[in-house]
Amino acid sequence: MQERSSVADLVTVLRRELDRYSPGGKLPSSRALVDRFRVSPVTVSRALAQLAAEGLVVTRPGAGAFRARPRPSAAPAGDTSWQEVALSADSAADLVPRSVDASGVLVSLAAPPPGVVEFNGGYLHPALQPERAMAAALARAGRRPGAWGRPPMEGLPELREWFARGIGGAITAAEVLITAGGQSALATALRALAPPGAPVLVESPTYPGMLAIARAAGLRPVPVPVDADGVRPALLADAFRATGARVFVCQPLFQNPTGAVLAPERRGEVLRIARAAGAFVVEDDFVRRLVHEDAGPLPAPLAADDPDGVVVHVCSLTKATSPSFRVSALAAHGPVLDRLRAIQVVDTFFVPRPLQEAALELVGSPAWPRHLRAVSAELKARRDAMTSALRLQLPEITLAHVPSGGYHLWPRLPEGAGGTSQAFGSGGEAALTAAALRAGVAITPGRPYFSAEPPAAHFRLSFAAVANVGEIAEGVRRLRTAWLEVRGR
Repeated sequence: MQERSSVADLVTVLRRELDRYSPGGKLPSSRALVDRFRVSPVTVSRALAQLAAEGLVVTRPGAGAFRARPRPSAAPAGDTSWQEVALSADSAADLVPRSVDASGVLVSLAAPPPGVVEFNGGYLHPALQPERAMAAALARAGRRPGAWGRPPMEGLPELREWFARGIGGAITAAEVLITAGGQSALATALRALAPPGAPVLVESPTYPGMLAIARAAGLRPVPVPVDADGVRPALLADAFRATGARVFVCQPLFQNPTGAVLAPERRGEVLRIARAAGAFVVEDDFVRRLVHEDAGPLPAPLAADDPDGVVVHVCSLTKATSPSFRVSALAAHGPVLDRLRAIQVVDTFFVPRPLQEAALELVGSPAWPRHLRAVSAELKARRDAMTSALRLQLPEITLAHVPSGGYHLWPRLPEGAGGTSQAFGSGGEAALTAAALRAGVAITPGRPYFSAEPPAAHFRLSFAAVANVGEIAEGVRRLRTAWLEVRGR
């Protein structure tokens, strides 16, 4: 972290001093910069690389760094208004419009302004990421013979075998495809299993990124309500009968956003209902490696109990490592695997081999189980800290379920807070989200998690993207300030 700060500081100083040099003028040597600013050669190299990326500096191997010459004036902006007509005409014949609302995804991807507590993040804070282990794994992977060559299109056999063992049941390495992150795997699965215009059953509420994928593919998401024990089988059967859908997407373990785990008595029933409907179940097993310390034994993936090829399974390393460590697996039995493979090859060819090699190095190192144990303990501590702070600072909200895995909570606002309560005024979720940002804390409104009208107002709070439990306490205090503002006190 200190090295990163030094790079940023040096970039700031050098950027200010560029006016001392004429265009094409040579900057001091790297050795001179090391001596003057008392930083490492690596820091100087990174600072110059950043300035080069900004177009301010040109580096020439063996010659040094030079101030870049001014860029030519930008060409006049063109007239792109014709695209409105073209895009509208293109979608006129679509059964389902393919325009995509990505706001529900962007809210967990975009970094908040400096000083804002990040309760809306979808990934581990850098303090929780195995940065040293990943760096070491990538370095070792880069030295492997053939590491920079073309990998098998399905993925490295050893990595496919590792994922297959984790899924369990009858899944073999031959039935696993390596994909570039869970989002990519879900997109491949939905394109393979449903034609444009078809209905696809989804949990309600559910992950907004999956809803965006479905709509981008021209599919019609149909909600099936979830309770504390996961999806409700009777309503799932009703939805299959009413719509004729051939796909159901679910997260049986620590569902996003509710944190629910599919009850043991419902697991077989969900598979039976889907099999009777001639439908696939897409199992998004996204946070199995983010279990909390007090969770106890986890249920196996649905795919492990599925000999008939009903389940198309998605799992990933990304959530337990880093948003940039995009290595995941897509597994299936039967002829559907050929269709999944074909779509993946057309879309992405393959996952870069160095990243696959690094994944193998990481999961095979002693650092990997140590990292998972440390994250497990830390997530429990953060969950408990956030739960206690919410009950102390915001007793008005309802926290019906405290999960033992995952990285977020799903509080419910009081009745009417979504738009009918005089205390909140119209648009309670949006008002609270905006007030929270003014108070210095970013939260996620609940509306994007529903494919139809929500039955109540919620918001989602992540405890994984913050630095520590102290930041959680401060974030909830700021949220209380926003709450009182919206309530008009």
